[in-house]
Amino acid sequence: MVSSIQKEKADLFLKYHHDREILVLLNSWDVGSSKLIEACGYKAVATTSMGIAASFGYPDCQVIQLSDMLDTITGIVNGVQVPVTVDIEAGYGNDVHEIVDSVRRFIATGIVGINIEDSIDLSPVLLDEKEFCERISAIRALSDSLGFHLVINARTDSYYTSSGSPQEKLSESIRRGNMYREAGADCIFVQPVWEKETISTLVKEINAPLNILANPGIGGGVPPSARELQDLGVARLSLGSGLMKATLALIKKVADELAEEGTYTTLLKALTPLPDAARAYKMAIGLNK
Repeated sequence: MVSSIQKEKADLFLKYHHDREILVLLNSWDVGSSKLIEACGYKAVATTSMGIAASFGYPDCQVIQLSDMLDTITGIVNGVQVPVTVDIEAGYGNDVHEIVDSVRRFIATGIVGINIEDSIDLSPVLLDEKEFCERISAIRALSDSLGFHLVINARTDSYYTSSGSPQEKLSESIRRGNMYREAGADCIFVQPVWEKETISTLVKEINAPLNILANPGIGGGVPPSARELQDLGVARLSLGSGLMKATLALIKKVADELAEEGTYTTLLKALTPLPDAARAYKMAIGLNK
């Protein structure tokens, strides 16, 4: 059963996709990172599947048990007040019936939105677009039957998996994006793209709000700034696994320096100024909002 509060959060989250101001999402992986993002003033929390999987010691691409993912999401939803949208990868199921059942369980945690992608393990062959549209339509029908609007962010991995030319990848992304919108998606997620001209074309040609990934290094480039993306008409900006990877990279740098030099320069630099570091910790555990 979907509560009135969950319905209200879902409506609010959907509205954010149609505001003039771009929706910026920092992707979290546990309760602490989610609380910190909320306390920093962000309007919603999005999860990273890679980050959650890594926190359990697993690789990405649905290796983690669904029960572990659901437990983590439940903790995040209960730990923050803002709307929460989750990355469910390919849907945690082998067919439309299994996927709908998994989505039903995700909805029961209190979430208001999902990311779902049209590839499995970033296979060179994308899922058939009609099959993926059936999945979107089935999820939308489930949402309608529960009396609330689950915000579906449909991701196409045409740029990841296609061996075609840049123009062919662009055309395929536009074609699939519009099909997914017709099937019931609220937002179309195309990654990795960073050229302004390409992003502008996607905004104009896809009849839906557009989500762009800002995860420097993914795909070999750095996307435009949030302000520039807003000016291009992008509705939603997310960081994906970037925050979690940056956190792991910092741990590695601190560990290497301590092992090789016996010093703490990297750690002290990350903690400077110390009052800000202490405040961030308090925000992460909900003591200072």
